[in-house]
Amino acid sequence: MKTLYLLAIAIGSSMAAQTITFNGCHNLFDNQNFVFTKTTVDAYNKNIYITTPIDGQPCGGLGTCEFKIQWNNALTRWEFLADEGNGTFTTPSLIYYNSTGNNGSSRPPSNTFGTWVENTVKTGGQCGGNLSTTNSTLTGDLHSSPLGTSEVSKSKIQIFPNPVSDVIRISGIDNGHTIQIFNVDGRLIRTDAFDQKIDVSNLSAGVYVLKITTKSFESHEFKFVKK
Repeated sequence: MKTLYLLAIAIGSSMAAQTITFNGCHNLFDNQNFVFTKTTVDAYNKNIYITTPIDGQPCGGLGTCEFKIQWNNALTRWEFLADEGNGTFTTPSLIYYNSTGNNGSSRPPSNTFGTWVENTVKTGGQCGGNLSTTNSTLTGDLHSSPLGTSEVSKSKIQIFPNPVSDVIRISGIDNGHTIQIFNVDGRLIRTDAFDQKIDVSNLSAGVYVLKITTKSFESHEFKFVKK
C-alpha cells in the first residue's frame, strides 16, 4: 500500500469467525466496506482482526489497503493500523486509536464508545475527524460500554438470579444461538449453545460477563456475580 490512511468498519459475528465491517474515510478509501476477521488472540487475551483478503483490496486510487485492529498494551489502547502493502504489518501506520475505558474487554470498542481518534499525521486530516456514526459505520464483534454491558440490552432480556450460585436463567429471547462467559479481564471462560438455563456452579466466585449471540448475529451482554 503506497499511501496509508483509515477505513470504515462493520462487524458481524458467527460461529465460524468473528468479523468487523468498517466503512468510512471516503476521501481516502471510497465508499466501500472493509471486513476484518478475527485471526488470533494476543498475550493479553485481546482479539486481533485483519482485513480479508490480507493482501489488500482496491482502495480509492491509493493502491491496495490492508488493515489490522489490535490492542497496544504498552499504550493501553486499541489501534487501527494500515500495512505497508506487503500483508506483513512489519512497519504499519497508525490510522486511528481508542484509549477510553477499553482495557476490560477482549474486543475493540464501537465508534460510539470512547473516541476513535484520527491520526492526522498519517491521514492528513482527510478522514473527517474522529470516528462517529455520521462519518463511519463500525459494526460486528465490538463492545459499546464498560464490560460490554448495555442498558438497552438489559431492557429487552433478563438474566436471573444475580448474584447466582448454581443456575442462571434467561428470559426475553427466542432466537438465541450461543452463549459465552468472560471473566472481568476479558478472557473467554466458556462457549456453549444457547439455553435458557446455564449451569455456572463450577465457576469460582467473582464477576463475569455473559454474552448472548442470536441467530441473526446480534449480541447482548450482561455482567453477573457468581457467589
